[in-house]
Amino acid sequence: MKDPFENRTKPYYKTHSLHPENQETPIHFIRSWITPTEYFYRRNHFPYPDLTSNSFLLQINGEIKDEMVFPYRYIKSLPAKEVTMVLECSGNKRSRFEPEVYGEQWEDGAVSQGIWKGVPLHKLLEAAGLKSTAVEVVFEGLDYGERTDFNGVFRYARSLPVEKAMHPDTIIAYQLNNKPIPYRHGFPLRLVVPQWYAMASVKWLNRITVIDHEFKGPFQTVDYVYYPNKDDDSGKKPVTTINVDSIIQKPTEYSILDKGLHEIYGIAWAGKGVIEEVELSFDKGLTWVNAELYRDKREPYSWVFWKYRWDIKQSGEYTIMSRARDSAGSMQPSKAEWNRKGYGYNAVYTAEVKVE
Repeated sequence: MKDPFENRTKPYYKTHSLHPENQETPIHFIRSWITPTEYFYRRNHFPYPDLTSNSFLLQINGEIKDEMVFPYRYIKSLPAKEVTMVLECSGNKRSRFEPEVYGEQWEDGAVSQGIWKGVPLHKLLEAAGLKSTAVEVVFEGLDYGERTDFNGVFRYARSLPVEKAMHPDTIIAYQLNNKPIPYRHGFPLRLVVPQWYAMASVKWLNRITVIDHEFKGPFQTVDYVYYPNKDDDSGKKPVTTINVDSIIQKPTEYSILDKGLHEIYGIAWAGKGVIEEVELSFDKGLTWVNAELYRDKREPYSWVFWKYRWDIKQSGEYTIMSRARDSAGSMQPSKAEWNRKGYGYNAVYTAEVKVE
């Protein structure tokens, strides 16, 4: 299918801010298995960092036998792995929460799919020699700035449990879609963590520290935490795995359709397992029909496209609903679990249309 945005100089349909830059993918117009890099969504907490010669050195220290420094060129010379995966901001669809929550009011486009190439992280950690005292692995990027809730300057840093860090598909990436990672997406090195929301995939990666305790950085224990209650922190839990989700790409919200045959299509994805089923409803959830799933490849971390031929003979206003189910048994709920910071929205998707 011809890309409807190929002649546009500004491919992003939604800009939330430029300082720092936060822009959505035009997700309702993406028909390709891999999101073209120029359309990949952007999520930043701070201004873009300045790169120096030290930016091309990856340091590993902490609870390891030998502190090590890996030059960028050396990392690129090691046996590499490619991972095709969905990368989704945990705040995607935040604007749909009711009651409203604070934060970037992402619509549907804080999600993209790419081919990442790099070195499995466990190979570097094994070379450094993990100690038996290792509990978590902390990843620090080159981007930094001030926060509104704490004094001082902070680098963006996140941690993974050792088990997730050692997963064979957790990689230190240096390519996106068969080219060096663009500067705005984390060049020269980016941590890439399949199945987890994108806050874990630290950009401009510069330092890895293995620790014997839980990491308490603000992007770990303040942000990217589910707070189910409005007025207190009881019941809080960390944001980790991507929720099963779907969107309707066509028809778009508030479309006016003629009576007759229409092809409805969209995308579905999940963190655990793969998408096994997408269902549609045209009567506000009373009955459901199965959509046809199709994909270029059966990759364990990738989205699927789906479609359904809708033959509508009666005029009126309709709510088209989509819900996905994954191989782990999870299905999109009728209502998302509200949380104070607006993470993980994955309620049944709806598109209101009118048939004339």
